[in-house]
Amino acid sequence: MKFQPDRFDAHSITGYGPGWISVGAEKVHSSLVIGSRGLRQAWDCTRFEDLSADHFAQLALLDAEVLLLGSGDRLRFVPPAWLAPLMQRHIGVETMDTAAACRTYNILAGEGRHVVAALLVQTPGN
Repeated sequence: MKFQPDRFDAHSITGYGPGWISVGAEKVHSSLVIGSRGLRQAWDCTRFEDLSADHFAQLALLDAEVLLLGSGDRLRFVPPAWLAPLMQRHIGVETMDTAAACRTYNILAGEGRHVVAALLVQTPGN
């Protein structure tokens, strides 16, 4: 069995809670897309209900190995048709609540995988 150390040349998620995610030492209070190859950008949605097929078409252009969708404070699924652009590019998609997506992102990024996490950060009560 070969052991390899975790790699973190990419952004790491260092904490999360209701209405925020910490990336490194910075606390972020809005939805974001983060990738293991240095990607970090705002994501223009504040609620799960704001998502559309266009959001997923844009995510498909990132050509990740795996896309993690953090659906907010609870697990929710988007219509399967919205995932077609990702599947056409052979990008794996996993949907989970945002806290689970943060943990999973760190694990996959630490393994050196090309992972992108699209994380909904909701204001408590939304």
